[in-house]
Amino acid sequence: MVEAVLIDLFSLTANLQSNIQGLLHNTLEAIEKCSSIHAPFVYVMCCQRQGSERKGEQESLLPALRGFQSLKRRLEVVCAQTTAAALYTIKQRLDEKDLSIIKVILPTLRKDLMKVYIDHLFTAVYQFEFEDLQMAPDSESLQISEHQHEGQMLPSQDMALIQSEIQMYLESLPSLKGELTILRSSLIPDDVFLHGFTTRTGGISYIPTLSSCNLFSSSKRRDPQVVVKENLRRLANAAGFNPEAFHRVKVDHANAVCIMGKTEPDDYDGIVTDQKGVTLAAPGADCIPVLFADPVRRACGAAHSGWKGTLLGVSMATVNAMVSEYGCNMKDILVVLGPSVGPCCYKLPHESAKEFHRIDPKCVRLFDSANPYIDIRRATRILLERGGILPENIQDDSITDKNQNITFCTACHPDKFYSHFRDGTNFGTQIGFISIKD
Repeated sequence: MVEAVLIDLFSLTANLQSNIQGLLHNTLEAIEKCSSIHAPFVYVMCCQRQGSERKGEQESLLPALRGFQSLKRRLEVVCAQTTAAALYTIKQRLDEKDLSIIKVILPTLRKDLMKVYIDHLFTAVYQFEFEDLQMAPDSESLQISEHQHEGQMLPSQDMALIQSEIQMYLESLPSLKGELTILRSSLIPDDVFLHGFTTRTGGISYIPTLSSCNLFSSSKRRDPQVVVKENLRRLANAAGFNPEAFHRVKVDHANAVCIMGKTEPDDYDGIVTDQKGVTLAAPGADCIPVLFADPVRRACGAAHSGWKGTLLGVSMATVNAMVSEYGCNMKDILVVLGPSVGPCCYKLPHESAKEFHRIDPKCVRLFDSANPYIDIRRATRILLERGGILPENIQDDSITDKNQNITFCTACHPDKFYSHFRDGTNFGTQIGFISIKD
């Protein structure tokens, strides 16, 4: 069932304003007659001409809006200078109400353009259906400002213009939840490496569980890739790395490791390099983003270590890749565990907890319960030390100096971090990142 209707009048210009008013009136009348008592939310998207006031644009449509009492509280006119700005504003309204099924009523010649905007600004969470805007017989004066491409592939130049328009609009948006904040480890020498762990502030993601510096997009979440890209651009500017030379692990919750410069596996939870200026990253939203640095051989790595990856030894697999590929010495490798869910909050079923108990009984609290508390950080440290990493070369939550602690519990700090455990399926993601300075 359609949850919202979007009427796209953005491209229409009229010699006589009454033409657009008549068109809108007829469209709203059709919606009202075809809808149930609980009419869907209706958004009218129109162009705010440069030099005109937004209020004036909306007032020009008021005659057409009068008389639709059932839609009165569910109808909004959105005026903006660009399609990107108008559509993104409507997306915010949809997300506020958790609406996902949208009918778009628009001129036939706008359909292909609109689909490109939608592909960029929305994810697979949303479902769109399209209906042609029924032009009145006396609407010869109505014109469409975009080039006529209906039924054809849009020229690459138009695609590029749309992408540029979206990017420029997103760059203009203010940061949310305060300034962008990066946590850094005192263990990793900053004269050799650029590194850090992100928090949730300083980005443009507005959905509560994703707000504001979400750094991962998927088909199951409402944050599109373009928003994540803008968050990453802001992070790169603040941290000082090149976002075009940025490589994130392809999470599989296993122990495969990618060697930069060699054939890239389909999925991997660890990544290593000795190339300068290349930024490696591992996501985390309860799982541990782990950073690795060897200042002697000038090599680095990043790994994503959830409970499965921890048991499979992804951190030592990343260390071993640095040793075998770059000749690193175990005693020179530094390892930092980033913000992740702590043993105060994280539970697993008893069968899974047994595996951590085998590593060390201290990795499990309330072992005899159905869902014991698990310490994946302690398990990671133990496996690293058994593999040959020096205890003093590992930084985690065992740091007694609170000023140096960066391994916070993500579930305990909703103001600072995202948490899948706490926030559910539409959770945001922070990252740990590292690169070798030029």
